[in-house]
Amino acid sequence: MADALDTLLTEIRACRLCTSALGFEPRPVVAAARSARILVIGQAPGSRVHASGLAWDDDSGNRLRGWLTMDRETFYDPAQVAHMPSGFCYPGKGKGGDLPPRRECAPMWHARLRAELPDVRLTLLLGTHAQRFYLPRGFAPNLTEAVRASPHAPDGLFPLPHPAWRSRLWMARNPWFESDVLPTLRLRVAAALG
Repeated sequence: MADALDTLLTEIRACRLCTSALGFEPRPVVAAARSARILVIGQAPGSRVHASGLAWDDDSGNRLRGWLTMDRETFYDPAQVAHMPSGFCYPGKGKGGDLPPRRECAPMWHARLRAELPDVRLTLLLGTHAQRFYLPRGFAPNLTEAVRASPHAPDGLFPLPHPAWRSRLWMARNPWFESDVLPTLRLRVAAALG
């Protein structure tokens, strides 16, 4: 069983499907173990994560760990927390920031990887790209309403805003996120890891 996951992780890390579209050497970022209880699905690695090869190794990761009240050791222990972005490689820069995740990744790898993670109890969907792929059609009309309804999401899914610097502006407009959603999230995280 572990061999199948190890083989799959090696395949993902060696993937070069989008090399010609990126214009630079891809560096797929993924971390998982069969025993993981939490799965974090974000958008795509940023330039700092592309350089380090470690998921959420930037300010967004610091903010996310703060939301979860989780220390770095737990967050980066693949036996507890798996990391699978919507697009495994840094997609490059666009006009308003990073480009969206490459569309090839999720259909190619997600189902296979999730099948190797039988103990996941909680899946965090960070940002609209992850939410569009995993939330049922009609669950919510937009990210804000998906996050507001996050305690009621199906199948152990928990939609959240992406924790980029822009999330501070979003949080200022939506104070219920800190008062209502984060306490529920922290209880769900503790239950998943416990």
